[in-house]
Amino acid sequence: MYHYHTLSNGIRLIFRPNDSPVVHSGVFINIGSRDEAPSDEGMAHFIEHSIFKGTTHRRAWHILNRIDGVGGEFNAFTTKEETCIYASSLAIHLERCLDLFADVLFHSTFPDKEIEHEKDVVIEEIDSYRDTPSELIYDDFEELSFAGHPLAHNILGSKKNVRRFSPERLRQFMQRNYTTDRMVISVVGRADFRRVVRLCEKYFAHYPSSPTTAQRDKAPEYQTFNTTVHRHTHQVHLMVGCPAVSIFDDRKVAFALLNNIIGGPAMNSRLNMNIREKYGFCYTVESQYSPFSDAGLFYIYAGVDHGTQDRFIELIQRQLQHFRDTKLSSSQLHAAQQQYIGQMAINNEIALNEMQAIGKSFLTFDHVDSLEEMSRDIQSVTASDLLMLAGDLFSPSAFSTLIFT
Repeated sequence: MYHYHTLSNGIRLIFRPNDSPVVHSGVFINIGSRDEAPSDEGMAHFIEHSIFKGTTHRRAWHILNRIDGVGGEFNAFTTKEETCIYASSLAIHLERCLDLFADVLFHSTFPDKEIEHEKDVVIEEIDSYRDTPSELIYDDFEELSFAGHPLAHNILGSKKNVRRFSPERLRQFMQRNYTTDRMVISVVGRADFRRVVRLCEKYFAHYPSSPTTAQRDKAPEYQTFNTTVHRHTHQVHLMVGCPAVSIFDDRKVAFALLNNIIGGPAMNSRLNMNIREKYGFCYTVESQYSPFSDAGLFYIYAGVDHGTQDRFIELIQRQLQHFRDTKLSSSQLHAAQQQYIGQMAINNEIALNEMQAIGKSFLTFDHVDSLEEMSRDIQSVTASDLLMLAGDLFSPSAFSTLIFT
């Protein structure tokens, strides 16, 4: 059972109790790399790093020691459309976590010396990331797919931009974007809901309401591309993809199920069985569905031997054509639905995953579906729905390719 509460300043709270001695908590903010101006590219991610570096109440060491010092973990992440700071600790230390969240969100000072040091850290992160083609290819594909639009921004930003960030610009970005109506507090663990509400009121409610004024630019019209980048890698890293449905599209559940059948994490996915297991010329082959608030992308990634990329693309198109032309049998559909439901249940069995999932869902939809509700939605998908989706979205002319060779 999920419990909801809204503070007087618009910050929302979602809580689910369990019997674990560990509590997972976090604050989600509806701000990400797509909300940056070109000169601010990378700032949302840099702020995620920099809020650990000092507040009006604590120095960097005190912030890091506040949760870690009692055996907990304190961390953060940034995506295209949200930022999250979160912690895991014994349930008795929940108040520490909420206190620290409020402190770094509303009182970060961005000390000059710490910021200059953190620039070096983030630049090293950028260099490390660019040395990992299996990760870089995803962002480069999105950059080409949304060219000229903020959704194309690499979350880490550029080294040139990072070097230009100043404490004042960081403060201005937070004041402009970290508004109370964009914030959700998510808590999963052993606690009384009334106490959780009291703690959130204590540490968050006294900050004045700050409604959002900024509007996101509409996602651009998709343009296909076929790009090869010579990186002199040991493998050919290859991505094939096309536009998909947004997170608010009524077909989202059906498409998520279709993606799971095609190249989800299970060893019996169609791509794994019909390409990796049958032909053996790739170690990793997977598909991914990334929905955004007003757009979506579907992509298939693989690392293959040099000289096999044309054959690999041919096999992918053959698999996708099968989904365009052939309806799943009732037994195939039922098996796929049960598999997807089971995967979600196992994922939510990890309380940290559940805390993040419900926090993001509440941030986006102002509601969280239970596992039973999600299961009903998945079971309501028909074979005709999947056939129609594949027919609408998997036209050969809709696909783009990006190859690192």
